[in-house]
Amino acid sequence: MSDQLRPRSNGAQNLKTVARHGRLKKSNAAVTVAKFLAGSLAVVLVSGFSVAAIATYDVAVSVQPSVHLANESNGPVPSIGAIDGGVNMLIVGSDSRVGQDAAFGPEDSTGDLNDVTMLLHISEDHSNASVISFPRDLYVPIPSCPDPEGGSFPAMSSQKINTTLTYGGLACTVLTVEKLTGLSIPFAAEAQFSGVMAMSSAVGGVPVCVAERIEDEYTGIMLNPGEHMLEGYDALQFLRTRHGLGDGSDLTRINNQQLFMSSLVRTIQSADTLSDPAKVYGLAKAVVGNMRLSDSLNSVTTLASIAIALKDIDLNQVVFAQVPTGSVAGGVKASQPAFNDLFEAVAADEPLALSGTTGSGTVADPNAPVEAAPAPAATTDPSVAADPAVTEAPVATEAPGAVLSKSVTGQTAGDYTCTNGRLLSEQG
Repeated sequence: MSDQLRPRSNGAQNLKTVARHGRLKKSNAAVTVAKFLAGSLAVVLVSGFSVAAIATYDVAVSVQPSVHLANESNGPVPSIGAIDGGVNMLIVGSDSRVGQDAAFGPEDSTGDLNDVTMLLHISEDHSNASVISFPRDLYVPIPSCPDPEGGSFPAMSSQKINTTLTYGGLACTVLTVEKLTGLSIPFAAEAQFSGVMAMSSAVGGVPVCVAERIEDEYTGIMLNPGEHMLEGYDALQFLRTRHGLGDGSDLTRINNQQLFMSSLVRTIQSADTLSDPAKVYGLAKAVVGNMRLSDSLNSVTTLASIAIALKDIDLNQVVFAQVPTGSVAGGVKASQPAFNDLFEAVAADEPLALSGTTGSGTVADPNAPVEAAPAPAATTDPSVAADPAVTEAPVATEAPGAVLSKSVTGQTAGDYTCTNGRLLSEQG
C-alpha cells in the first residue's frame, strides 16, 4: 500500500467481514460439493468482469437458502449452464452511510443517492459485453415509481438521476433507466462502500497507474506519479476522488473508476488469483451484507449462469463506456444523437467499438505491455518462397460492430491507462 496516502483511523484500516456460522443439517456430499463449486465458479467468472458483478454474487452467498438444500440426497447433481440469450443488469453504488463503518460519518449524514449507476449488457451470443456509466448529475425524466410503503410517486420531467434511489428505491432507478434507454432491465443490484474495500483486499490489492500527481483533501488521497497497489480504504477513496484528477468533475471520476475496474479484472484473471483458493474464497465472502438484489437475482443458479456467460469473453471485448453528455446549469444532459445511437446499438445487440478518448481523467499508460505480433506462417513450397510477387492471402477480420461517437469516452478491460491527476494549486 502506498505511503502517499493520508493517515486515517484504525477502524477504517481494519475493516473486516465476519462470517456467521449456524448449525447446518447433514446433506448429501456430492450435492453439497456441486453447489459450492457452482458458487465458486460464479465468483471467479463474474468477478473477472467487474467490481459490481463480484458484489452481486456475494450477497446471494450471504443469503444461502439453496446451499443447504439436502432433500435430493439420492438425485443427480444439478448442472448449471450459461444463461440463455443476453443480459441487461443495472448496478448502482449507494452513498448511504447506514450500516457502514464510522469512518464514513454518521448514518444520517447523507441520504441514499445512487452516485454510481452502471448498465451491464452481455450480448446474446456471449461474445462481448459492455458496462455503461451514467453520471450522477445527469438530468433525466423520472417516471411514476412505486412507493415501498404503498401507492406510487408522481412522475417528474427533469431531475438528477442520482435522486432516483431516494425517490423510490432501486426499482425506481431501474424504471428510470429503462425509460431513458428504451431497454428492458430484468436484473438489478445495489452495492455499498464496504464491499469495494473488501473485494480489493481479497485479491491482495489492485495496481493503479498515476501519470500526474493526485492531491485531494476531501478524500485524503495524495499520490505521486508511478504505480501504486491499493486495497481496502485506500482503494475506496481512490474510486471516490474527483477533486484531485482531470477537471474535478464527476465525468473524470468515472474515467478513473473505469481504470480501476479494468485493473481489477486483470488482477482477478491472473494466475496469482485464480490459482489461490484463499483469494477465490475471499472474493466470495468479501462483501457479504453489502448488497441488495432484485428478486430475479436472488438465486445462486441465476448468478452462476450469468457468470458462465461471461467466462470466455476476451478482455478487449469488454467495453467500459460513459454516456455522452453536454453541460447545463447545475449538471449535464444527454448529448444527441450520440446518446440514442449508443442505446440503439445495445438494443440491436451490436458489439460496441470506441472511437473517442478515455476521457480527461485518464491517459494511456506508456508502460503498457505490448503483445508480440504473430509470426508469419511457415511454408515448405520453394516456389512460393522464391517468388516475391506471391503474398499471403489477407486475414479476414470481424466487423467492429457499432462504432460509437467520439463523444463517448471509455476503454476496454484490456486497455492500460493512468490517472491524470491535478494539484491543490490547480483546484481554485
